[in-house]
Amino acid sequence: MSQLLYTVDQAAAQLGIGRTTFYELVGEGAIRTVQIRSARRVPADALAEYVTRLDREQNGTDVAELRPV
Repeated sequence: MSQLLYTVDQAAAQLGIGRTTFYELVGEGAIRTVQIRSARRVPADALAEYVTRLDREQNGTDVAELRPV
């Protein structure tokens, strides 16, 4: 089974950005997170959704459309 939730540090590393930038994106509502008691976690699909949305907004394409079949 693949990882379902990432820590903020792990999620930021996946996107190649720093913690501060990641928290700014969370604060803006650009990336969805969940709370487990006092721990903030990032669903794996929230990262994919964010990247897909960025690609669509900036290039008018969907990352999924570019993947070879």
